[in-house]
Amino acid sequence: MRADLRLSLTAVVTAAALAATTAPALAEDTPVSSPVGVGRAVTDETQRGTFKVTAWTDARGAKITAVSARVRQGDTVLAEFPALSSLASWSDPSLEAAYAPPAGTVLKLVEDGGVMPALGTYAIDVTATDSLGNRITRTDAGRLDFRVRPELKFGVSVPSWEDRAARGQGTLIGVEPGSGDVVPLGGRTITLRPPESSGGTVHTAVTDGTGAFTGSPVPISRGSYESFAATFTEDSAEVHGTTSEYRWVDSLKARQVKVTATADKKRAANGEPVTVSGRMTDPTTGNAPLANQPVRVYLGHHEYGRPYGKTVHTDADGRFSVRLIAAAGIEGAGYWQVDSADPYLMFPLLSGVLAVPVESRTDRLGTSLTANGKLTVTGVFRARYQLHSFPDRQQYVQLEQAVNGVWKKVGPTASVNSLYWNTFTISLNSRGGWFRLRHLTSDEFAESSTPSFRLARAETRTVGLNAGPEPVRKGADVTVTGAVQHYLDGAWRTLGNATVKLEFQPRGSTSWKPVGTGRASRSGQVSLRAKATADGSWRIRYYGDATHFDSPANAGGDYVDVR
Repeated sequence: MRADLRLSLTAVVTAAALAATTAPALAEDTPVSSPVGVGRAVTDETQRGTFKVTAWTDARGAKITAVSARVRQGDTVLAEFPALSSLASWSDPSLEAAYAPPAGTVLKLVEDGGVMPALGTYAIDVTATDSLGNRITRTDAGRLDFRVRPELKFGVSVPSWEDRAARGQGTLIGVEPGSGDVVPLGGRTITLRPPESSGGTVHTAVTDGTGAFTGSPVPISRGSYESFAATFTEDSAEVHGTTSEYRWVDSLKARQVKVTATADKKRAANGEPVTVSGRMTDPTTGNAPLANQPVRVYLGHHEYGRPYGKTVHTDADGRFSVRLIAAAGIEGAGYWQVDSADPYLMFPLLSGVLAVPVESRTDRLGTSLTANGKLTVTGVFRARYQLHSFPDRQQYVQLEQAVNGVWKKVGPTASVNSLYWNTFTISLNSRGGWFRLRHLTSDEFAESSTPSFRLARAETRTVGLNAGPEPVRKGADVTVTGAVQHYLDGAWRTLGNATVKLEFQPRGSTSWKPVGTGRASRSGQVSLRAKATADGSWRIRYYGDATHFDSPANAGGDYVDVR
């Protein structure tokens, strides 16, 4: 405490002590019917050398003008406060009726320059007066708790590789009222509650002469953030109160080691075994092997973050090897990982790529093969067992055709890559055959294909083409004859009743122009006539139907000279 405050307080309490030697016994000198009221006087818990009390008046238009108090032991007044200060402030109007000794005026022990003879409890009497002269004195308005307030300074030791236990430890002190001096509280019993995960039971520790204490060792196996609690309570003539503190094991002193690891593959099918192998050494001893140390190896996580893997121990040479079954679709799939299974053993997390493709499904939605040889296939690609799981990365689907018993890719490759784009279309020129859609294995999805399907039309042609007479007079008729055939059962056969077109190509031109339409007979024979207007070639062409291709577009015609 500052010297000036100590001197001023000494003067105040000394004068009060002198007055107390001749002070008469306190008596109620105001009628019980007084409108003035006094509440309970309560010791300030933080600074037990002072107190506060409430006072009020119910008289109309009146207000409290004076509040005084005295502290006594029996009939002996130890200290008197002629005027208590109002605690009201603009920031807290609720304290309007609250009063306390003036700031800085606190009671102290005689040995600290005060007037209090010893630690203990003392009576407080309060008198209040309002602006109309109404007054009341309340004897034993409260008890001043002038005892030491206990306080814990608590911590937890740091567990280590050598000592895997934590101990609650600290100091118990008492804060004296008034002076705020700190004194050790020796010979007291502290109750210590260890973490529930430790399996330990509540135990006690006794403070020494300096107030220091150390609890029993508590094994720590789960790492940091384990909570300890310390509690002390006493209600004696000199000490009163309860104090509790919570502290956490917020760090461990782990042993630093070196670990290397590799996997025997970078991609595995769902259900395929994967072997992860490695070695642990101690860099502080020239990388000597560490035997019988736990290592956790896993390939992702189950629900709620549970690792999908195993914990194994290193052999005499520090080596370990774990055989795991790859599982598609689990949390964190796509990597193998190795970390420490012992919080007191530290090394960086090791990991490597291990793609475990999810089973996929490729379906054909539609197909078409036009008469002019345009093949179109539409399909959809997705995960087989997860209806709402679609590829996040680009996936590729190809169309394959069976050629001499071997599947070969034909046409362009289709791609899909999102929820809104998992359908596809492949188009190409084709004369038909056996086909299938196939997705090749990627890191994200396994291989899948559709059942094979056949798209077929019969090939057609025109044979025996002849145009005449030749030469022909301009304006005269030209007769063009021929036959239409289709290829069935390994042979060219007659195609009867086929609708055909008569086409003409003028000399020097590369384009054919239709000049007439006709139909083959039941035997496939065709005979069509047209006016001869210029030199050129004539031909008959069949343009297919639902089961037949067009006849070849590059088929030549029969030239006729016009004169």
